Amino acid sequence: MEKEIAINVSQYETRIALLEDKKLVELWVERPEQERIVGDIYKGIVKSIFPGMQAAFVDIGIGKNVFLHVSDIAPQENDFFEIEIMEDEMVEFVKKRPHVNIQDVLKKEQEILVQIVREPIDTKGARVTTQVSLPGRYIVLAPGEDYIAVSRKITDWSEKKRLKKIISELKPRNMAVIIRTVGVGKDKRDFKADLKNLLRRWHQIRKQSDRKPAPVLLHKEMSATFGVMRDFFTPDIDRVWVDNKDEYKKILKYVKSFARPLVSKLMFYQAEIPLFDALNIETDIDKMLERKVWIKKGSYVVIDHTEAMVTIDVNTGRFVGRSSQEDTVLKTNLEAAKEIARQIRLRDLGGLIVVDFIDMESREHRRRLFEEFKNGFRNDRAKNSILPISDFGLIQMTREKIRPSLVHALSELCPTCEGSGRILSKETVAVKIERWFRRARVGSEERRYKLILSPGLYVIFTQNDSERLRRLNKELRMEIQVEKDESLRPDQFKVYSPTEDAEVTQRFNP
Repeated sequence: MEKEIAINVSQYETRIALLEDKKLVELWVERPEQERIVGDIYKGIVKSIFPGMQAAFVDIGIGKNVFLHVSDIAPQENDFFEIEIMEDEMVEFVKKRPHVNIQDVLKKEQEILVQIVREPIDTKGARVTTQVSLPGRYIVLAPGEDYIAVSRKITDWSEKKRLKKIISELKPRNMAVIIRTVGVGKDKRDFKADLKNLLRRWHQIRKQSDRKPAPVLLHKEMSATFGVMRDFFTPDIDRVWVDNKDEYKKILKYVKSFARPLVSKLMFYQAEIPLFDALNIETDIDKMLERKVWIKKGSYVVIDHTEAMVTIDVNTGRFVGRSSQEDTVLKTNLEAAKEIARQIRLRDLGGLIVVDFIDMESREHRRRLFEEFKNGFRNDRAKNSILPISDFGLIQMTREKIRPSLVHALSELCPTCEGSGRILSKETVAVKIERWFRRARVGSEERRYKLILSPGLYVIFTQNDSERLRRLNKELRMEIQVEKDESLRPDQFKVYSPTEDAEVTQRFNP
């Protein structure tokens, strides 16, 4: 399988795409106003304890208090517990200890060290744990514990034994070390350097904790770009494309620090055609934001979000096939299973997900469908649990929810339908407009345009960031004039060519 990473950088957002065999399977979008906080470590103050919920709320200085459940409190010294290494190679504590009441381990106004494990989602605040862990390139360090664990993706027992022996010679007391998959084949020197870096980071966190009053941020997890480089840039990645010179230099320096042999795979993209257009990523992103996803030969799936779950429905559409009805249904379901698994990963859907496939009577066909669906998650880093097909043709699954789905991150509630649907957020559309003009710069000799905007978008370009339009005109050497149209939807814009005296909006859409 060919794997590529593409990094598109602009002033207002950074997008990182993971492609498998030229198909987009994962996407990260990072914006200044939506900075990710998972992995950040804070010194907080316990503000309230609810014995009935066995939970506490902690003030960490970000406005809304964060949620701490008793199951996320680090085991005490004499507690008995087991650990499990999850797909994302982070540690999960499986409680085997006697029942502990949260009111017995926490007190109001107590200062504690916590790490964010889940972003705020809708009305729910962030979730935290006191089981702090620091991910490195080859290992994860869990201070305060004392064990050695190996990623369950490493299946060679002789290699497991070799890795554990190396770590046992390096690991300090009262420090747990989890060996990541990328550590396979690495020698003692590699692990020693990684451990040294993580210990230095931990000592800095402890030092700040001792001298700074709560609530305070003690450690900021690295940006999405460098997090992806650390976690995904392994020897099985064929190429990494970066379309911004400054970001390319930073990434190059970072990669040289831990994986010099991989430097030759890092490419600076400088062609005129935008990177995400050249790799056909832009089209996939647009499809990802739609409710209906077309598959092959006229069949499609419909993805709906509710408060309780995500529901996905498979339809044959116009596909009738040339064989028997059962074979036609099987082909449709198998194609749908591949696309649904890809869309779940791509949209980063979490929580309870129910997929309604087209009914099939053949037990063998059901088995093949279930295996195809499960196979679609073989490279998924998020923890998931998939139940076999029910008698009603349903597959139920749960998938770890760490942050809002990408659809929610890039959209907002529709003001017209009073929250029953979603539209692209104003910032998402604003960046989309900039990409439109970059395509126009390459694909046309025209340099003068009239941009018609909805009232909300007009505010973004003329008031919130009045320099935005000037910078775009200067960068592209264009003359773009903006006007407001009260009749346009909040996520709508139009572009006119004065030369042609006609609307050209569709001309440079992906």
